[in-house]
Amino acid sequence: MITDTFGRPLRDLRISVTDRCNFRCPYCMPAEIFGESYQFLPKDELLTFEETARLARLFAQLGVNKIRLTGGEPLLRVDLHLLVGMLADIPEIDDFTLTTNGYLLPQQVQQLKDAGLQRITVSLDTLDDDIFKQMNGRGFGTQRVLLGIERAAAVGLSPIKINAVVQKGVNDHTVVDLARHFKGTGHIVRFIEYMDVGNRNGWKWDQVVPAAEIVSRIDAEMPLEPVDSNYRGEVARRYRYRDGQGEIGVIASVTQPFCGDCTRARISTDGKVYTCLFAGNGVSLRDPMRAGASDDDLRELISGIWGRRTDRYSEERTELSDLENAPRKIEMYQIGG
Repeated sequence: MITDTFGRPLRDLRISVTDRCNFRCPYCMPAEIFGESYQFLPKDELLTFEETARLARLFAQLGVNKIRLTGGEPLLRVDLHLLVGMLADIPEIDDFTLTTNGYLLPQQVQQLKDAGLQRITVSLDTLDDDIFKQMNGRGFGTQRVLLGIERAAAVGLSPIKINAVVQKGVNDHTVVDLARHFKGTGHIVRFIEYMDVGNRNGWKWDQVVPAAEIVSRIDAEMPLEPVDSNYRGEVARRYRYRDGQGEIGVIASVTQPFCGDCTRARISTDGKVYTCLFAGNGVSLRDPMRAGASDDDLRELISGIWGRRTDRYSEERTELSDLENAPRKIEMYQIGG
């Protein structure tokens, strides 16, 4: 097991398999910037499935026991189930999941399950069709996403988690309806405070709905009580319904930062490792790998990167008086959430 400068172990690896997405959510990939002429990475700069699996095995040997596939939208990566099969064979991994916007999920769930994926997280910011169309930037309705969730449950990709980014004045008035819809289904809705990911979403403090307020709104109609975390480093604070019909989570990285227990590393689409969602620079693993680095060389490189890790951006954010001049950060679509 390796640890960083704050004694945080490396447990969780998030792998972005594509920088492309079929949505244009304003808080991640706004359409006015990522238009038809935007140049995404060429295919030869992406990690191959074999390269991805090799790195994942090395990370697992260094302590990682959880892998999450992300994007962009990971289901856009052709033949993704083949990579899923490679990663499912890594013996140290006991939690293997994928985050998706769900739009392409209905036709892929069986392939993913058969290949070895264990569970799935679906991003769904609201059930209100008009607001959802606005928030995904493409005019897509909720029907296909809900169908994807239904089919994922049918094949056993569970427990299913549903992530909702909450923005004041945009979708915060639909929070209770979303919670009510999935109450009693076994699915876990996780409400996420609107974050300053990347550099292009125009984030401001006054757009954040604090997690405590989200919990209060739901509790007023469907009483809740807090629940202990499942494990160290779990990002969501858990609350269960007092009537026993399931639970919700809130991810409060703005008002209640959890940097002190962060055990996550991220590999970008082009094979760079990042030690924080808000990092500005990554270190390439792809380039030395393609230059002939041995497994020992790569393990040593990864260990050194993690051992020097000092990241605690969400804690530091509260100390910054001038966010406009804060250091530039990697865009979320390049390393996932």
